Amino acid sequence: MRKVILLRYGEIHLKGRNRSFFEKLLIDNINNSLKDIKCKVKRISGRYLITDFEDKDYNKITDKVRKIFGLTSLSCAWEIETNQAEIEKQSLLFFDHIIKTIKSDEFTFKVSVKRSDKNFPFHSDKFSAHLGGIVLEKYKKLKVNLSKPEIEFTVEIRDNGFTYILMEKINCVGGMPVGSAGQGLLMLSGGIDSPVAGYLMAKRGLTLNAVHFFSFPYTSMQAKDKVIKLAQLLSDYAGNIRIFMVPFTKIQEQIHTKCDDKYMITIMRRFMFKIAENICEKYNINAIITGENLGQVASQTIESITVFNSILSNVPVLRPVISFDKSEIIQIAKNINTYETSILPYEDCCTIFLPQNPIIKPNIEKVKKQESKLEFNALIENAMENIDIIHTK
Repeated sequence: MRKVILLRYGEIHLKGRNRSFFEKLLIDNINNSLKDIKCKVKRISGRYLITDFEDKDYNKITDKVRKIFGLTSLSCAWEIETNQAEIEKQSLLFFDHIIKTIKSDEFTFKVSVKRSDKNFPFHSDKFSAHLGGIVLEKYKKLKVNLSKPEIEFTVEIRDNGFTYILMEKINCVGGMPVGSAGQGLLMLSGGIDSPVAGYLMAKRGLTLNAVHFFSFPYTSMQAKDKVIKLAQLLSDYAGNIRIFMVPFTKIQEQIHTKCDDKYMITIMRRFMFKIAENICEKYNINAIITGENLGQVASQTIESITVFNSILSNVPVLRPVISFDKSEIIQIAKNINTYETSILPYEDCCTIFLPQNPIIKPNIEKVKKQESKLEFNALIENAMENIDIIHTK
């Protein structure tokens, strides 16, 4: 008998002939996440198994694994050879352990047997009842409750010749393995919304890259460090994130000097989208991701979004939080540990040179007329040439 960690996955089961691709990608992501911890990871039918780890590393392993997209839950389990007498023996020992731990032999329980080994002579339901009967025979004060038991005891009889005895089930983040859906470029500001947007798209399998626009000296180095910290927090879920740091000072100064104030935000955002598209094309990234939320601020109206989209030629924009309430976004930010960093009071470039009355329903022809006052292509070329690339891991 040995202590192991049993990992379960969800949507991958639906992938048919492509399933092996997703299973291999997921085990690669698990191994990469645990590369600094001594342990072994292997695939068994419908599950992954972590073995040969030290007890002191158990919490560290589970903290990392539960953040891996593609996994739905994990359990600490005892692995024994599949043998009816051995399963019965270890089941009683497990209840001995539970009773000693909670110092009571008066609680309700349920036995659940999952049998993927069809050579095992009992069907799942019959063996569940059989094991429950053995437990009740030894512990007279225990009671069965199949709907809301205080203790759910699970026996998984796998087709690899081993059985896994477990009680706990820890939820993981679910989704699809990172890297299974291509690459995305997250427009990462220092706010609450964009890290959440990145998290949600990584959950659907996108490998995350990020772009941040900074305007030193109008924005501080602390604001830049804040964005790097947000990317590092996201990388706990998404793996290494490549951050493209784009100098934006010259662009903002020229917009402020030459354009009508009320168009400043619209034109600034169009520059950002065009630079993001250029980065995507240069580095083979498939989509732009933003934290835009319809109606939240003046630049997030249908008309503004349409004007932003019109600057793009080939790259789609994904807006996963566009219909969320702010409270929903904040809750996800808290769950993924980005909220406290996002609310640090360091301004990003979107908060400087702000007009008093920004236009909320821009007309594309009027926007282009304002842009004609600028050295548009030269400014973009200069920004692209001076990008600094940072990796989170």
